[in-house]
Amino acid sequence: MAQSASPSGALTPQIANVLRGIRAADAGLLAVSEEDGRFLRVLVAARGAKSVLEVGAASGYSGIWLGLGARETGGRVVAIEYDAQRAAAAAANVRNAGLGDVVRVVRGDAFVEIPRLPGTFDFVFLDAWKSDYKKFFDLVFPRLAPGGVFVAHNVVNKKNEMEPFLQTVLAHPALFTTIVSPSHEGMSVSYRVR
Repeated sequence: MAQSASPSGALTPQIANVLRGIRAADAGLLAVSEEDGRFLRVLVAARGAKSVLEVGAASGYSGIWLGLGARETGGRVVAIEYDAQRAAAAAANVRNAGLGDVVRVVRGDAFVEIPRLPGTFDFVFLDAWKSDYKKFFDLVFPRLAPGGVFVAHNVVNKKNEMEPFLQTVLAHPALFTTIVSPSHEGMSVSYRVR
């Protein structure tokens, strides 16, 4: 049996070009690393997530990776970005990557926008103001479905900015949490047991 030239799930040239463009324009270093993006894609697909929430979309780099995972599951991503210019860039980048049918970018304050979203979430990715991580967790956790996954970014390289959040997720009775570092930034991955 002949092997295909590229592995299943390989990036199309169109998506690879959009991702490269985002990285090249990322003067503020807001995008996750490629390793972290690939990890998010795997987590969303492996979880079978249908309802994905991203808090802190920046220019859409991580949203594209989340969208690639959600496309595999038939799911949808809502990516919230506070900054109007970044939100517009994220929406354009998502469209240019061919994921406009999977990822919806919402411009606004996540503390206002999240309560407006219907239903529960199977997967949440948090990459916003680090000092607000605990407040975001408190807002979203009641709507994280049993078996849902809550991932927070920068928990290694910016650990000191989010101690209350880390203490909460590491000790929470309804979560299994681990810290991983696909890249140097680190992510907490929490699975909701009940």
